[in-house]
Amino acid sequence: MIYLNDGHIRQLGADWPLLAGLIAQTTALLGTSETVQPLKPYLRFREPGNRIIAMPAFVGGETEMSGIKWIASFPGNTKLGLPRAHGSIVLNDPTTGAPVAFLCGGLLNELRTAAVSAAMLSAYFQLGRRERYRIGIIGWGPIGKRHYDMIATMFGEKVEGMKLFDIRGIDPASVGTGVRQTKATVCDNWQEVYRESDVVVTCTVSPTRYIDEPPVPGSLLVNVSLRDYEPRCVRGTQVIVDSWQEVCRENTDIEQLHLHEGLAEQDTMTFRDAIRGDRLCSLMPDVPIFFNPMGMAAFDIAVAAYYWREAVLKSVGVHLDA
Repeated sequence: MIYLNDGHIRQLGADWPLLAGLIAQTTALLGTSETVQPLKPYLRFREPGNRIIAMPAFVGGETEMSGIKWIASFPGNTKLGLPRAHGSIVLNDPTTGAPVAFLCGGLLNELRTAAVSAAMLSAYFQLGRRERYRIGIIGWGPIGKRHYDMIATMFGEKVEGMKLFDIRGIDPASVGTGVRQTKATVCDNWQEVYRESDVVVTCTVSPTRYIDEPPVPGSLLVNVSLRDYEPRCVRGTQVIVDSWQEVCRENTDIEQLHLHEGLAEQDTMTFRDAIRGDRLCSLMPDVPIFFNPMGMAAFDIAVAAYYWREAVLKSVGVHLDA
């Protein structure tokens, strides 16, 4: 059994096209016998805003791995200078059930989250709605920074510029150096980012919804934080979800759209159809796309299995006795 922490994952690096391709590959298996992922339970105690989520899954195909992710989300941690999320993953051999890896840290969660967004961005950019795109990121925590890195690295030639905002302020030194820095502008409010971006990525821990304006026509909203939009401002969008059963609960924007605007599962497009089929192409070019990725355990296991195999191949990590 191998133990991998964030330092080991950094040592192995992040190949964004490969990770996005891995997400697309796993997405193709969803709904087949090659993936199993029960509805994830939420453990809540004392402070209702905190939660620890269990995410078990089996992924067949080239991944061929089973396991479970145990992810704690404590939004108040950011006020204490601590990470909002703490995650760990146990991988089990799907034939024997024997544990083969224990991965601990927040970096894998960041990589998986941004890789899912990368797959969605790839599909969106293929629509060719513009030659170059204005990118906006609201929320400059670990997830926001990881998205910035992913977009600059994987789609830099398609980016006209980036606008960034965080309610706590952004240190320009944290944005980067060289070409990437020249593309980025730190803004004073979310409205400037939102109104002047063709792609908006929300990565906040906001306790209340604050976005109350309709999006730019034809834009893509990557709603990573899931609870930022007032229902009325996104009711004219094409909603994309990774799993209706997962995302239409826990006070998400999708649940609020369902309760207050009558959004039903049949009104949405699946992530699988969005990145693998031609349904996106059928949309009118001025229709905004509202992507809500609740997070699939299958994606976490697939990404973790990839890093485990890389670690074995390159002799990275700490071997643990059974």
